[in-house]
Amino acid sequence: MTEKPSLRLISAGQAFKDELCGMVESTQMFGDFEWHHIEDLCDYLEAYEADQGVTLFREGEQGNYMCLIIEGSVDILKEDSHETRKTVSMVGHGKTLGEMAIVDGQPRSATAVIAKPTTLAILTKANFQRIMKDKPALATQILLKIASLLSQRLRFTSGVLVDYLDH
Repeated sequence: MTEKPSLRLISAGQAFKDELCGMVESTQMFGDFEWHHIEDLCDYLEAYEADQGVTLFREGEQGNYMCLIIEGSVDILKEDSHETRKTVSMVGHGKTLGEMAIVDGQPRSATAVIAKPTTLAILTKANFQRIMKDKPALATQILLKIASLLSQRLRFTSGVLVDYLDH
């Protein structure tokens, strides 16, 4: 990922890697990974800070990275049939967004805007492909987590849709 002027790269080097591993371990997505897998994953992540109001990505843009929220929150927005943006969810600490982009490479399905100052780790599609080549067991774990997450979201959305259709 080329750095966007609105995102600030936090740091690099071994001392920061240890700090990043601690951040990643505290997340819902990767909290149950063994420490050595977290260390391996952190070799492929970049950490950034972003201020409130920064757009991480826009609906319809080509996606090539996913984000892991370390601290802060991000609003997820969709345009309705009248091209009015509506907030459909908020993603906070320990959650991820943009996962589909590293799996299917399709355009973004929503817009993501920083709701309050946020620290996030980014896994690019290119780095995920490197993980698949270099660390296949780690890649499998990540894919299983993404599949489980997407399944949960689909189940929730189906439940909401059924409730909406009943009215």
